[in-house]
Amino acid sequence: MYYDFKVKIPDVKGKIYEKTIKDVVYINYEYDRIYKPDKKYNIPKRTTIGKKCEDDPTMMYPNPSFLTYFPDAELPADLGRDERSSCLRIGAWMVVEKLMTESMVDKIISGIYNDDRGTGLFLDLASYYLVTENNAGQYYPDYAYNHPLFTPDYRIYSDSTISKFTNEISLEDSIEFQNEWNAIKKKKDKIYISYDSTNKNSQAGDIDIVEFGHAKEDKGLPIFNYSIAYDCMNREPLFYESYPGSIVDVSQLHFMIDKAVAYGYKDAGFILDRGYFSRANIRYMDKCGYDFVIMVKGMKSFVNSKIREVMGTFENKRKNTIGRYRVNGTTVKTTVFYSDEQERYLHIYYSYNKAASERTELENNIRRIAAHLKKAEGQAVVIDKSYEKYFDLEYYHEGKDDQCFVCGIEKTSVIERELELCGYFCIITSAEMTAKEALELYKSRDASEKLFKSDKSFLGNRSMRIYSSESLEGKMLVAFVALIIRNRMHTKLKDEEESMVEQPNYMNVPAAIRELEKIEMIRQADGIYRLDHAVTATQKTILKAFGIDANYVKRKAREISDQLNPKTLKVKI
Repeated sequence: MYYDFKVKIPDVKGKIYEKTIKDVVYINYEYDRIYKPDKKYNIPKRTTIGKKCEDDPTMMYPNPSFLTYFPDAELPADLGRDERSSCLRIGAWMVVEKLMTESMVDKIISGIYNDDRGTGLFLDLASYYLVTENNAGQYYPDYAYNHPLFTPDYRIYSDSTISKFTNEISLEDSIEFQNEWNAIKKKKDKIYISYDSTNKNSQAGDIDIVEFGHAKEDKGLPIFNYSIAYDCMNREPLFYESYPGSIVDVSQLHFMIDKAVAYGYKDAGFILDRGYFSRANIRYMDKCGYDFVIMVKGMKSFVNSKIREVMGTFENKRKNTIGRYRVNGTTVKTTVFYSDEQERYLHIYYSYNKAASERTELENNIRRIAAHLKKAEGQAVVIDKSYEKYFDLEYYHEGKDDQCFVCGIEKTSVIERELELCGYFCIITSAEMTAKEALELYKSRDASEKLFKSDKSFLGNRSMRIYSSESLEGKMLVAFVALIIRNRMHTKLKDEEESMVEQPNYMNVPAAIRELEKIEMIRQADGIYRLDHAVTATQKTILKAFGIDANYVKRKAREISDQLNPKTLKVKI
């Protein structure tokens, strides 16, 4: 794809090359060289960045790769797009607009930009991320072509303007939005904040926080970390963080807690995954006056003794059954580490399904190790020490330096002890509660895990498509705003679904958006946009979750039609 505007051909000595194909002169840029030791020469890596203008040899028509390698290049003023589809999809946009107003997101964004163009572009981008499940700027004009917009006069901007606008969203804008967003939250009632993180692979080299670390999806690439704090009581995201890929979860928690303090969350607790369990983190939450709910593995050494103390006393007792989750649970009061000043509540659970799967996994792992050791018998090899967890490794020494692997002997007592602990897991809480209450509280963090799934799968953020730190800040803030609206959609749809006798398969965000996109306005012979048909029964059910009826749809359709028809007389009432 080539843009319809001209730019100067970059003046980069030794990097720009011309290539003619069928009378068209293409401009190539050499962005790297790879040295081949076996051939003893460099292989250039080139990409096409534009087509040379026939009437001016100093100018070219650029493509998206040009903006990738020359993001600071001076672009011509955007003239916008006059063309618009004769069929506008208004259903999903109408819901997004209403949710933005209800959540006051639109007011916060307008306070940051202080102009209709900047506010409109930002809200349009958030809506685009949400409705299309994509964050690639080059496809935004296609979305704008057949949807209503927040920009004044529904103006359609090109993808180059979108890319430039995203780069201009600063870290200060992100901080200001999160400050204002958390300032409007009610802080009288106690809340539990679920905090979780993920990481994203990156091939871009001009991003400060990208480093090699412990990737959850290891592709051999550097990563950056991304975390979200989610209010489980009010079911909405509160704030997010991005930090270098080399920083592990357990050490980042202090900084998140400091943010919660700064935002004014006093009567709160934190729901945390096992990755945040540490003595330092527990003490820091105590110091700041926060309660906590933390998952720990049943096989962790400090809880093994407690599990063995209650083993056989609750697994088959009906009074200990938590039917909703198909587990049995019990609670003991104890300190959780040496020199702990306070007693905590250790909730111990047993699941027969979990026991079966963990036993199968352990047996398969031991079988794989045994097969590997069998193949190595009689060979002059040194077996990895990690195998010593389950096997005694026997070697035969012929001389001072020569040794031969003989065999591996199962450590039956170790394996049996581990098999006994299959199916057990533990949750530690600082506040007194039952095993059922603790598990339900921990399970409420499922919403924050779904939030990460939404971020990756439904907002296009599995790939950020960025090449600089500025682009990263911009896309993350837009995605966070889109995430707020999407989470609000999910919550309202699920609340409505619970009140229904039957459970239809369209009361989820992706299915609802697909159905709402069918609500269309058609440009008729007189040039005026009008609704193409009445709202269907399925669409009415979905819209009811957001407090929208058929009359609301008709009113919004008239407003959109008036905006798009310059001959309509607008009268202030």
